[in-house]
Amino acid sequence: MKDKLIDKYNIPGPRYTSYPTVPYWDINSFSLKSWKATLKRSFDESNSSEGISLYIHLPFCESLCTFCGCNKRITKNHKVETPYIQSVVMELKMYRELLGQKIIVKELHLGGGTPTFFSSENLAFLLNGIFRNAVKAKDASLSFEGHPNNTTAEHLKLLASFGFNRVSYGVQDYNEEVQQAIHRIQPFENVKKVTENARLEGYTSVGHDIIFGLPFQKKEHIIYTIERTKELRPDRIAFYSYAHVPWIKGNGQRGFKEADLPTASEKREQYELGKKMLLEADYVEIGMDHFALKTDSLYKSLQNKTLHRNFMGYSDSKTQMMLGLGVSAISGSWYSFAQNVKNVEEYQDLVQQGILPVYRGHILSEEDLIIRRHILNLMCTLQTSWEKANQRFVELPEVLLKLEEMETDELITLIPNGITITEKGRPFVRNICMAFDLLLQRNKPNTQLFSMTI
Repeated sequence: MKDKLIDKYNIPGPRYTSYPTVPYWDINSFSLKSWKATLKRSFDESNSSEGISLYIHLPFCESLCTFCGCNKRITKNHKVETPYIQSVVMELKMYRELLGQKIIVKELHLGGGTPTFFSSENLAFLLNGIFRNAVKAKDASLSFEGHPNNTTAEHLKLLASFGFNRVSYGVQDYNEEVQQAIHRIQPFENVKKVTENARLEGYTSVGHDIIFGLPFQKKEHIIYTIERTKELRPDRIAFYSYAHVPWIKGNGQRGFKEADLPTASEKREQYELGKKMLLEADYVEIGMDHFALKTDSLYKSLQNKTLHRNFMGYSDSKTQMMLGLGVSAISGSWYSFAQNVKNVEEYQDLVQQGILPVYRGHILSEEDLIIRRHILNLMCTLQTSWEKANQRFVELPEVLLKLEEMETDELITLIPNGITITEKGRPFVRNICMAFDLLLQRNKPNTQLFSMTI
């Protein structure tokens, strides 16, 4: 039965960090003017009450990791740091002038690329520039992605002095064969050192990212990696499926053959094995792909129903607005999305001219807003309801038909005016969200746009 479900539901599907998903944005009806108007509306509604989330994309890496599908620039030339930071600070200043009042930052995340590619001095330069144009909320959560091989004690100390309290380290896998295949060589000792250094510096949440489904990866690799992870006991763990998207321009996923990857059935076994080991170690599964100790803020947000999901992934606090700065960064008000240009030089040139570097986006329709709420509910709480009159779109035959089929497969339980995802259905949460995704259903792509759901 398990293999039949895998065969049936292992199809290309989004990870739903947004709805609509980027390939289904209506870019023809989008304009910079409409983006500014909807952003200002969202900011006026929410800034003073809850603040905003701020994401800063730092794209530079010294070497290419061949599992990565992110927008990055591979270089060993550290002279690129200063002009890039100047552009990011100028971009925020433009938004500050547009929004017309003090920006309150509830959540700030440095992602990449490799944020710790940048020197401590340049990160200080960046953050001083950010906080000339914004202020931290009293309960702000500041976090960054650290590379275990180049996150120094100085990095950790400097960022802690600005109020950073969370760091996530990309571990991926501790086995040498897998590390060679994905071009990410980092000994356990390096991860141990930076994990302990973060705790000594007062970071309240240290996270590790682990990936299953990598090339040449086997069950024994998963066991070894999680056993070593348990020794360090990170506060939260992202344990997620490798997304094989070699058609995306600029990534390095052509360094190995598809035949080198575990099958869908093997990937599911890896996930279930890893999940079992983490649950036995007193981690709690949260949403999709995430686990946390009960002392971590991510678990606490699940308990108090403030767990949120956006382009940064899962967050322990909700904000209506997320502003993305830097090349390729994506922003979202509740009413619209916008993405910056993807080329570093083009990004810097537009900012220097005083032009917001947005090149595409989407203004959400009333239907989009309803579906977005249902998908957020499913991703964060594994249930949703359509009791309210303005959410009755799910009574459309094509949606109900898919939900009834999933109930037959025991992935969900249909309740009056709503659904709940079963324990059996948790690995298929992306598929369940797809039942609500009317844009995907109405416009089935001719080519593969997304990674496989398993």
